[in-house]
Amino acid sequence: MTVNFYLRFSTKYGQTLFVSGNCDALGNNDIAKAVPLYYFNNELWLAKVEFSEADLQGGSLQYKYIYRDDTGAEIIEWGDDREIDFEKSAAKEITVIDIWNHAGQVENAFFTQPFQQVLLHTATATKVPAPKTCTHELRVKAPLLKEDEMICIVGSNDTLGNWSTENPLLLSKNGNWWTIKLDLSDESFPVLYKYGVYGTTDKKLRFFEGGGNRILQGGTGKGKLTILHDGFAQLPFPNWKGAGVAIPVFSLRTNKSFGTGEFTDINLLVDWAKINGLKLIQLLPINDTTATHTWTDSYPYAAISAFALHPLFINLEKVAGTKKNATLKSLAEKQQQLNALPAVDYDAVMQIKFSVLKELYLLQKDEFLNDTKYFEFFDMNRHWLVPYAAFCYLRDKYKTSDYNQWATNSVYHENDIQELASPTQKHYDEIALHYFIQYHLHLQLKDATAYAHKNDIVVKGDLPIGIYRYGCDAWMAPDLYNMDAQAGAPPDDFAIKGQNWGFPTYNWKKMQEDGFAWWRQRFEQMSEYFDAFRIDHILGFFRIWSIPVNAVEGILGRFVPAIPVHISEFHQNGIAFNHQRYCTPFITESVLYEIFGTDDYHAKENFFNNYDGQWYLKDEFNTQRKVEAYFSHQPNDKFQEKIKFGLYDIISNIILIEEEGSNGQQFHFRINADHTTSFKYLDGYTQGKLKELYVNYFYVRQDDFWKKEALHKLPELKRSTNMLVCGEDLGMVPNCVPDVMQQLGMLSLEIQRMPKDSSKDFFHPADAPYLSVVTPSTHDMSTIRGWWEEDPAKTQRFYNNELGHYGASPFYCEAWINKEIVVQHLYSPAMWSIFQLQDILGISEKLRRDNPNDERINVPANPKHYWQYRMHMSLEDLIKEKEFNAEFGGLVKASGR
Repeated sequence: MTVNFYLRFSTKYGQTLFVSGNCDALGNNDIAKAVPLYYFNNELWLAKVEFSEADLQGGSLQYKYIYRDDTGAEIIEWGDDREIDFEKSAAKEITVIDIWNHAGQVENAFFTQPFQQVLLHTATATKVPAPKTCTHELRVKAPLLKEDEMICIVGSNDTLGNWSTENPLLLSKNGNWWTIKLDLSDESFPVLYKYGVYGTTDKKLRFFEGGGNRILQGGTGKGKLTILHDGFAQLPFPNWKGAGVAIPVFSLRTNKSFGTGEFTDINLLVDWAKINGLKLIQLLPINDTTATHTWTDSYPYAAISAFALHPLFINLEKVAGTKKNATLKSLAEKQQQLNALPAVDYDAVMQIKFSVLKELYLLQKDEFLNDTKYFEFFDMNRHWLVPYAAFCYLRDKYKTSDYNQWATNSVYHENDIQELASPTQKHYDEIALHYFIQYHLHLQLKDATAYAHKNDIVVKGDLPIGIYRYGCDAWMAPDLYNMDAQAGAPPDDFAIKGQNWGFPTYNWKKMQEDGFAWWRQRFEQMSEYFDAFRIDHILGFFRIWSIPVNAVEGILGRFVPAIPVHISEFHQNGIAFNHQRYCTPFITESVLYEIFGTDDYHAKENFFNNYDGQWYLKDEFNTQRKVEAYFSHQPNDKFQEKIKFGLYDIISNIILIEEEGSNGQQFHFRINADHTTSFKYLDGYTQGKLKELYVNYFYVRQDDFWKKEALHKLPELKRSTNMLVCGEDLGMVPNCVPDVMQQLGMLSLEIQRMPKDSSKDFFHPADAPYLSVVTPSTHDMSTIRGWWEEDPAKTQRFYNNELGHYGASPFYCEAWINKEIVVQHLYSPAMWSIFQLQDILGISEKLRRDNPNDERINVPANPKHYWQYRMHMSLEDLIKEKEFNAEFGGLVKASGR
């Protein structure tokens, strides 16, 4: 069997193409063994491949194309739906003519999980009979047809009806493709043709696709078959748009929950969303964060397992069932008390739930451990479930999640953990308890998402960028992470000293060795529950803000990887290089007074030394971690805080950070180095020259480098899931980020008060790209109402320029203003408009909270923030608010979402 692979693709010099597939002739999907294509003409590349009998035994060939640029970077085309069925073809020679399937093509989004499994309802297409002799098979995609629509074809010869629209040929639906088999053996070539949309109710061709006529070149011959993959039918630009609501699970409030939102509460959220025409609910991370058994575990981005679900969200009544429900009767009063609180009492809820779950496990363990459905769950998840349960057992045994402090098993060995978790162990119940909890969490979340799907509502999850330093993932495979670094974010308007999340950074080279297996497993498990997900801080896949472990504040970090500045560049730019001056804290009498004021004498006496008129930090205070440790034992008052943060500022008063291991040859600029006192005390000439290098370092030299870094990771990761991927691309965004996200078909995040164009005060939702999510606020920000009161001057500009009103802006964000902002987002051209529930309720003077500051979920500048926001009214009551629901639902419907 001979197959001629023709690919319509325009390349530049140095770029090459390959074809790979599931047999020996095409390298068995090993890209290193893929078959090269050769330049055929300006439009086509060609590979002629001979297939052996062994190759044909598989029955069908699945294949795809790979593009390699002049730097060696490789991109695999999107999709897994190119197939040749050898068994159904008697041809000895097959010619396939293909179009590269670009991941960023808008229509590809509609082949992702939320659309294919939840949102798009298309009729089952009629199977069209094939001719006895088939010389050509045409295949085309059209994901957004209505329920009574099919694809049809007409063309320039007798077989295709000579352009008659009276009886066009209908195509059959086969997987993602609309297909038709034709016998063109008696026709002349070239053949002109066009696809159209046919209505099955009115039984006529409704309209043709756009663009010029398609052309089929070449003839036929005995034993030959030509297959055309024609890409997408050129139908009007997709105008599909949806709206959604975002809220953490713990923030939900129902009459039956237990002081916190639970998975079972999602059903009522779905009911409310459906009433209002919303098509998506978005949640924050739902993984277990139980490290200390205190409220500090409320931070949802510090999961002790990337796989385990959080026991906080379990519904005890569901676990107990009707037979064991008596166990819960004594808790009714406590449940009522906790559920009436304005916010989540994390400690109390978790303490009660763990206590009851232990009791329920002991009551049910015989039945549970012999349940075949549980066996199936255990089998599918044992790779993370057993280590997680063992980790939790050891955490509680040694009263810490810091495995370095454990007396046993501080280093993970699989055989040891299997023995520790053996059913023959006396402590097995303490291990199996966590199997029990995770199984019931799984059942409850699956039930909730199934209910959402039944009501045509998509569930969107959240993928944290980091893993907890003292969690199960780091314990199991510390070599996958850089444990000597801390991930965070550079300074911005919301955190002027940057953010230090404390997570280790990823060792991407190590992760790549097994094809990102950990990430694949993570995505596979997420897709059990979610249809779409938000990648938290997608910029971390380009470069991560890496902070040394001896630093507390994010401002002392730098981007990794990054191309450093070589010492020779300073000399070439006329800068007299002085390592001491640029790389160590700049401390003078004036600097000390500027930072400490009249308390500078106290600071000098206790924290500094003076040698030959020069000031230096004492060794015991020369890092921020040392300063933090010292002040943890001092009184917690304003004076001590002033001194502590003053010392932090002194330590970060540097211009350059030396590249480790470079022997004083390579350097990175400290972020905002030009704003430091150290920089201010330089002469004007040196300031100007350093600023030129600073701008080059952050905004010029890294862009292509970071693009290549992302293209080593993101395409492979995106290919491992069919969920719709949305990237949180906020902050200091490199120029290459939008291009990479567009190439991969990842939705961007557009926020009105965080324009990506630095020359603008605000971003207007009307300017959003189609493949994006627009929102007026996120969980890391104040709500619309809270923001309105933060900066009156900025609010005034927004009122006049963005809302188009004259005169002075109201001091408070009145309901009509909140409504106008919501409406702006609903009418955006973006695929999705998603709102925090607080911003939706903000359109009602009656329903919204009295104090907008009580609506905020998180304050990123505060690493000790208590995540405890809850709805101030129950979902049951919200569903009953018919007037409000009619108003908001009417806005959604009128916008076409």
